Amino acid sequence: MSGGGMSGGGATGSGILIVGSLNADLVVRAERFPGPGETVRGSELVTLPGGKGANQAAAAALLGGDVRMLGAVGADAHGELLTGSLRRAGADVDGVRRIDGTATGTAMITVNAAGENTIVVSPGANDRLTADDVRDSDAFTGRGVLGLCLEIDTAVVVAAAQRAAADGATVLLNLSPYAEVPDALLAATDVLLVNEHEASTLLGVDVESVDAAEVASRLADRGIRRAVITRGSEGALVFDDGDHTTVPAVPVSAVDTTGCGDAFMGALALRLAAGETLAASAAFATVVGAYAATGHGAQSSYPTLAQLEAFRASR
Repeated sequence: MSGGGMSGGGATGSGILIVGSLNADLVVRAERFPGPGETVRGSELVTLPGGKGANQAAAAALLGGDVRMLGAVGADAHGELLTGSLRRAGADVDGVRRIDGTATGTAMITVNAAGENTIVVSPGANDRLTADDVRDSDAFTGRGVLGLCLEIDTAVVVAAAQRAAADGATVLLNLSPYAEVPDALLAATDVLLVNEHEASTLLGVDVESVDAAEVASRLADRGIRRAVITRGSEGALVFDDGDHTTVPAVPVSAVDTTGCGDAFMGALALRLAAGETLAASAAFATVVGAYAATGHGAQSSYPTLAQLEAFRASR
């Protein structure tokens, strides 16, 4: 582990850097998901700003964070949509490359009547972001927390994690969408964020069927000292250097769960950058994720700090 925390090299600070994906979300609502070979009638198509990286950046920025985004979009209308949305949220998009001849990443999302979703992603320009782009970028300066997900090339994720770790920044890795990753990435990670399904695959055990001590032991075997495992309506488990804490869920009537995990991630990064403990950061992020489930879309469902405080007061 890098053990970066908020101390270390002179490049660190209280800011957040998100290195990740930017996608245009093409959303259709339907009463139910179609089966294989079946066609069902859906709602009017809606195009919304998304992508796990962009969502995380927007969530943190809307809550008042000092956020930069490093990624890539095409020189097209979807690219304008995505960078414009991040600017309005308050994020710095100077690190987002615009690439000619390549479409902006696209996610095709179906949402059913229960608010559940299925997603198919076409990476587009996200696949054009390279490890050299990361190594040559000045976006890391002044960043105390680096947020990463796996919707971009793994080599880029590793390069970003290693650079931030060398600078003394806290590396926050969202292992989603799940993929096997090199040990070098886990070694450079300070805080791992996974849902219970991802955790089960990573650790080789059903985390719902074993106690927290067993989960902590298996995390340690992978070199992971600090982790948050989200469990939907069961809240979250927080593991922090041998201690574990249960964070209760915030019950809501879900409208659309698209992007709720990214809202959690952005909020977690925000509070870690502010120097909060991992457990307190996760508790705050749980409220933000719950708020996001009450609105449609991803970024469009994320709260400002004032909206979040009103939501918390109403619970």
